[in-house]
Amino acid sequence: MTGKTHLIGGLALSATVAQFTSYDPLALMVSGAVGGLLPDICHSGSKIGRRFPLLSKTVNTLFGHRTFTHSLLFLCIVGFLMNKFVPVEAITIGLLSGMISHFVLDSFTRNGIKFLYPLNITVRFPFTVRTGGSIEKLLGSALAILVVYFIIEMIWIDY
Repeated sequence: MTGKTHLIGGLALSATVAQFTSYDPLALMVSGAVGGLLPDICHSGSKIGRRFPLLSKTVNTLFGHRTFTHSLLFLCIVGFLMNKFVPVEAITIGLLSGMISHFVLDSFTRNGIKFLYPLNITVRFPFTVRTGGSIEKLLGSALAILVVYFIIEMIWIDY
């Protein structure tokens, strides 16, 4: 999936979480957007990889792409560190929501993800989507509409 789709996926899932919790929606959605991009730190050509090139190259050299940073182990480590060092629970929940959306979206690609890393088991859906293809664009558009809907609903409820 492209960075745009991961960004909107992180926003969409965190906006959904905001609908069903009392967490600050802005904190959830901003951290959800970051979480939607974070797992691709292992890819130097990704949006986040270009932002942190040295870290990206180091992570890629150590683990490769779509392994450790796309795993339940990474999700748990990030969750533990966030709970330990970030006092705002909404930021932690948003970041983890964004990461989960990233994992789900990449599971729709032909290469899938190594969700159970370090086990060498590829997780992917039975039907896949070509990165940057028309189905991905359609999915990204649907997720964007969902985000806009939730934002309008949040604003409407406040008035």
